Amino acid sequence: MRQVTVYVPDKEYNHFVQLAKNLSYVKKIETDDEPSKSELLKGIKAGLEEVKLFRKGKLKTTPAKDFLNEL
Repeated sequence: MRQVTVYVPDKEYNHFVQLAKNLSYVKKIETDDEPSKSELLKGIKAGLEEVKLFRKGKLKTTPAKDFLNEL
């Protein structure tokens, strides 16, 4: 089995994904807007670990006001 990366304009993205899903020989479609289950779990675990470190006083955080100002 081989893998292909395709760059599609935003306006054609949904159409292309639907087209690819209808091809019988396409086994799996990964899109950058859908994190995999393992990536999602890894992110949650990392976040919980940061909370534990913060509560122990081993991690400094950014005040919410500063965080919002950066946005």
